[in-house]
Amino acid sequence: MKVIKVNTQLEGAKLALEILSEKIAAGAQTFGLATGSTPVEFYNQIINSDLDFTDKTSINLDEYVGLDGSDEQSYRHFMNEHLFNEKPFKANFLPNGKATDLEAEAKAYDAIIEAHPIDFQILGLGQNGHIGFNEPGTPFDETTHVVDLTESTIKANSRYFESEADVPKQAVSMGIASIMKSKTLLLMAWGDAKAEAVKAMIEGDITESLPASILQTHDDVIVIVDEAAAQLLN
Repeated sequence: MKVIKVNTQLEGAKLALEILSEKIAAGAQTFGLATGSTPVEFYNQIINSDLDFTDKTSINLDEYVGLDGSDEQSYRHFMNEHLFNEKPFKANFLPNGKATDLEAEAKAYDAIIEAHPIDFQILGLGQNGHIGFNEPGTPFDETTHVVDLTESTIKANSRYFESEADVPKQAVSMGIASIMKSKTLLLMAWGDAKAEAVKAMIEGDITESLPASILQTHDDVIVIVDEAAAQLLN
């Protein structure tokens, strides 16, 4: 695990763009993407770059159950607004949160991942150590699955909704085992609120109670953190 400390989120996003550019130059074709506030500046940097994704494929980590791309709170809408509208890809895959059979949708999504192995996966980090929507206690061998979101995750995501009651209680998420198949993982974390999770992820035990701790076992992980998120590291 390579840990890089930067002064600001903007500096981290620019560094992430440099790493992405190097991976594309080396032949990367399929990109695992994340939503939420963490990667927004990174996506801004991509939009303002000369990188071309028209022959590339994206596979997103997750989608809320009950929402489709027409809903402004869906992750497909988020990705359209923050990246896809400005940087079109050959193909964009996200779970179908409106699927009538969610278990079948999860299996179909695993088939997509198998057909398009992820070269470069972007990750954020939840305050409770989740990656994707893989909450504490998720088995490390879990593939794409339907997740019951924890109270802390619902509360953290409520800032995007009119009220906490409006936040979906479930999501379809790429599993930890699915994420770990990616050739390169790049995780970004910003701010004081992520400091304890960052420390546990990097310096703590590998445990399912802290899902991101499994990243310690991956062969190619890059962690970019600002000073606030890194403040508890030895």
